[in-house]
Amino acid sequence: MIRIKMCGITRIKDIDAVNEIKPDYIGFVFVKKSKRYIPPEKAAELRMRLDKNIKAVGVFADEDIHEAARLLKCNIIDIAQLHGSENNDYIIELKAMTNKPVIKAFRILTNSDVIAAQRSAADMILLDAGAGDGKVFDWSLAENVTRPYFLAGGLTPENTEEAINKLHPYGIDVSSGIETDGIKDKIKMAAIAAAVRKEE
Repeated sequence: MIRIKMCGITRIKDIDAVNEIKPDYIGFVFVKKSKRYIPPEKAAELRMRLDKNIKAVGVFADEDIHEAARLLKCNIIDIAQLHGSENNDYIIELKAMTNKPVIKAFRILTNSDVIAAQRSAADMILLDAGAGDGKVFDWSLAENVTRPYFLAGGLTPENTEEAINKLHPYGIDVSSGIETDGIKDKIKMAAIAAAVRKEE
Protein backbone atom coordinates (compact mmCIF):
# COMPACT_ATOMS: atom_id res chain seq x y z
CA MET A 1 0.00 0.00 0.00
CA ILE A 2 1.48 3.33 -1.07
CA ARG A 3 1.12 5.99 1.61
CA ILE A 4 -0.29 9.42 0.87
CA LYS A 5 0.90 12.60 2.58
CA MET A 6 -0.86 15.89 1.95
CA CYS A 7 1.31 18.77 3.08
CA GLY A 8 0.69 22.44 3.77
CA ILE A 9 -2.60 22.09 5.63
CA THR A 10 -3.65 25.47 7.04
CA ARG A 11 -7.46 25.66 7.29
CA ILE A 12 -10.37 23.89 8.94
CA LYS A 13 -11.72 23.23 5.43
CA ASP A 14 -8.48 21.40 4.62
CA ILE A 15 -8.86 19.22 7.71
CA ASP A 16 -12.47 18.42 6.85
CA ALA A 17 -11.34 17.42 3.35
CA VAL A 18 -8.57 15.12 4.56
CA ASN A 19 -10.87 13.56 7.15
CA GLU A 20 -13.09 12.57 4.23
CA ILE A 21 -10.33 11.53 1.78
CA LYS A 22 -8.23 9.82 4.46
CA PRO A 23 -4.59 10.18 3.44
CA ASP A 24 -2.13 8.48 5.77
CA TYR A 25 -0.37 11.70 6.76
CA ILE A 26 -0.90 15.46 6.66
CA GLY A 27 1.75 18.12 7.06
CA PHE A 28 1.86 21.36 9.02
CA VAL A 29 4.61 23.70 7.81
CA PHE A 30 6.47 25.44 10.65
CA VAL A 31 8.95 27.23 8.36
CA LYS A 32 8.18 30.94 8.74
CA LYS A 33 9.36 31.95 5.28
CA SER A 34 6.98 29.46 3.64
CA LYS A 35 3.69 30.69 2.22
CA ARG A 36 2.13 27.65 3.90
CA TYR A 37 3.48 28.52 7.35
CA ILE A 38 1.13 27.85 10.23
CA PRO A 39 1.74 28.93 13.84
CA PRO A 40 1.96 26.00 16.28
CA GLU A 41 -1.12 27.25 18.15
CA LYS A 42 -3.19 27.08 14.96
CA ALA A 43 -1.78 23.64 14.16
CA ALA A 44 -2.83 22.47 17.62
CA GLU A 45 -6.41 23.60 16.92
CA LEU A 46 -6.48 21.80 13.59
CA ARG A 47 -4.92 18.69 15.10
CA MET A 48 -7.84 18.45 17.54
CA ARG A 49 -10.17 18.17 14.55
CA LEU A 50 -8.03 15.67 12.60
CA ASP A 51 -9.14 12.05 12.23
CA LYS A 52 -7.19 10.03 14.81
CA ASN A 53 -6.09 7.56 12.12
CA ILE A 54 -4.22 10.27 10.17
CA LYS A 55 -0.69 11.11 11.34
CA ALA A 56 0.31 14.76 11.64
CA VAL A 57 3.79 15.69 10.42
CA GLY A 58 5.57 18.91 11.31
CA VAL A 59 7.81 20.39 8.62
CA PHE A 60 10.90 22.22 9.89
CA ALA A 61 14.02 23.78 8.38
CA ASP A 62 16.96 24.31 10.73
CA GLU A 63 14.61 24.76 13.67
CA ASP A 64 15.96 24.88 17.21
CA ILE A 65 15.93 21.25 18.28
CA HIS A 66 14.15 22.02 21.55
CA GLU A 67 11.26 23.69 19.71
CA ALA A 68 10.87 20.74 17.34
CA ALA A 69 10.98 18.39 20.33
CA ARG A 70 8.37 20.46 22.17
CA LEU A 71 5.85 20.15 19.36
CA LEU A 72 6.43 16.40 19.21
CA LYS A 73 6.19 15.92 22.96
CA CYS A 74 2.93 17.85 23.29
CA ASN A 75 1.43 15.77 20.45
CA ILE A 76 0.69 18.63 18.08
CA ILE A 77 2.58 16.44 15.62
CA ASP A 78 3.50 12.75 15.50
CA ILE A 79 6.53 13.00 13.20
CA ALA A 80 9.16 15.65 12.42
CA GLN A 81 10.11 16.26 8.78
CA LEU A 82 13.39 18.11 8.34
CA HIS A 83 14.10 20.24 5.26
CA GLY A 84 17.16 22.19 6.36
CA SER A 85 20.81 21.32 6.83
CA GLU A 86 20.14 19.05 9.81
CA ASN A 87 22.82 16.36 10.06
CA ASN A 88 22.70 12.86 11.52
CA ASP A 89 23.71 14.13 14.96
CA TYR A 90 20.66 16.43 15.02
CA ILE A 91 18.40 13.59 13.84
CA ILE A 92 19.72 11.12 16.41
CA GLU A 93 19.38 13.67 19.23
CA LEU A 94 15.82 14.62 18.25
CA LYS A 95 14.81 10.97 18.17
CA ALA A 96 16.41 10.38 21.57
CA MET A 97 14.67 13.44 23.07
CA THR A 98 11.20 12.48 21.85
CA ASN A 99 11.12 8.80 20.89
CA LYS A 100 9.22 9.94 17.78
CA PRO A 101 10.00 9.23 14.11
CA VAL A 102 11.93 11.62 11.91
CA ILE A 103 11.70 12.11 8.14
CA LYS A 104 14.66 13.80 6.45
CA ALA A 105 14.10 15.50 3.10
CA PHE A 106 16.80 15.52 0.44
CA ARG A 107 16.95 17.68 -2.66
CA ILE A 108 17.88 15.27 -5.43
CA LEU A 109 20.08 16.87 -8.08
CA THR A 110 22.85 14.30 -8.49
CA ASN A 111 23.65 10.72 -7.54
CA SER A 112 25.64 11.99 -4.54
CA ASP A 113 22.37 13.35 -3.11
CA VAL A 114 20.89 9.87 -3.40
CA ILE A 115 23.89 8.39 -1.57
CA ALA A 116 23.47 10.94 1.25
CA ALA A 117 19.79 10.06 1.53
CA GLN A 118 20.58 6.36 1.70
CA ARG A 119 22.94 7.00 4.64
CA SER A 120 20.57 9.16 6.66
CA ALA A 121 19.90 8.29 10.30
CA ALA A 122 16.27 9.31 9.84
CA ASP A 123 13.49 6.74 10.15
CA MET A 124 12.26 7.71 6.70
CA ILE A 125 13.62 9.78 3.83
CA LEU A 126 11.88 12.08 1.37
CA LEU A 127 13.24 12.73 -2.10
CA ASP A 128 12.32 16.14 -3.46
CA ALA A 129 13.07 18.59 -6.23
CA GLY A 130 13.68 20.92 -3.32
CA ALA A 131 12.63 24.31 -4.56
CA GLY A 132 8.95 24.09 -3.60
CA ASP A 133 8.00 25.26 -7.07
CA GLY A 134 6.00 22.25 -8.19
CA LYS A 135 8.76 20.87 -10.44
CA VAL A 136 9.76 17.21 -10.63
CA PHE A 137 13.35 16.06 -10.35
CA ASP A 138 15.02 13.49 -12.60
CA TRP A 139 13.21 10.37 -11.42
CA SER A 140 15.87 8.10 -12.90
CA LEU A 141 18.13 9.19 -10.02
CA ALA A 142 15.74 7.49 -7.57
CA GLU A 143 15.65 4.15 -9.36
CA ASN A 144 18.55 2.74 -7.33
CA VAL A 145 17.32 3.83 -3.90
CA THR A 146 17.07 0.71 -1.79
CA ARG A 147 15.38 2.05 1.34
CA PRO A 148 11.72 3.12 1.47
CA TYR A 149 11.13 6.77 0.63
CA PHE A 150 8.50 9.41 0.08
CA LEU A 151 8.51 10.89 -3.41
CA ALA A 152 7.86 14.63 -3.56
CA GLY A 153 8.21 17.49 -6.00
CA GLY A 154 5.76 18.35 -8.73
CA LEU A 155 3.35 15.47 -8.21
CA THR A 156 -0.15 16.06 -9.59
CA PRO A 157 -3.23 13.93 -10.28
CA GLU A 158 -1.93 13.72 -13.86
CA ASN A 159 1.57 12.33 -13.24
CA THR A 160 1.18 10.37 -10.00
CA GLU A 161 0.28 7.07 -11.69
CA GLU A 162 3.39 7.32 -13.88
CA ALA A 163 5.57 8.06 -10.84
CA ILE A 164 4.21 5.08 -8.92
CA ASN A 165 4.59 2.70 -11.86
CA LYS A 166 8.15 3.86 -12.48
CA LEU A 167 9.49 4.11 -8.94
CA HIS A 168 7.20 2.22 -6.53
CA PRO A 169 7.88 4.62 -3.64
CA TYR A 170 6.84 3.95 -0.06
CA GLY A 171 4.67 7.05 -0.26
CA ILE A 172 3.99 10.25 -2.12
CA ASP A 173 4.04 13.76 -0.67
CA VAL A 174 1.96 16.43 -2.36
CA SER A 175 1.34 20.11 -1.70
CA SER A 176 1.21 22.47 -4.68
CA GLY A 177 -0.23 19.65 -6.82
CA ILE A 178 -3.41 19.67 -4.74
CA GLU A 179 -3.86 23.45 -4.80
CA THR A 180 -5.67 25.95 -6.97
CA ASP A 181 -4.39 29.52 -6.69
CA GLY A 182 -2.38 28.56 -3.61
CA ILE A 183 -5.34 27.10 -1.73
CA LYS A 184 -5.95 23.40 -1.08
CA ASP A 185 -8.47 22.07 -3.60
CA LYS A 186 -10.63 19.18 -2.39
CA ILE A 187 -11.27 17.96 -5.94
CA LYS A 188 -7.53 17.70 -6.65
CA MET A 189 -6.94 16.11 -3.23
CA ALA A 190 -9.50 13.42 -4.00
CA ALA A 191 -8.11 12.93 -7.51
CA ILE A 192 -4.56 12.31 -6.36
CA ALA A 193 -5.74 9.91 -3.67
CA ALA A 194 -7.75 8.04 -6.30
CA ALA A 195 -4.70 7.90 -8.60
CA VAL A 196 -2.58 6.34 -5.84
CA ARG A 197 -5.23 3.86 -4.76
CA LYS A 198 -5.89 2.82 -8.35
CA GLU A 199 -2.32 1.53 -8.53
CA GLU A 200 -2.51 -0.62 -5.39
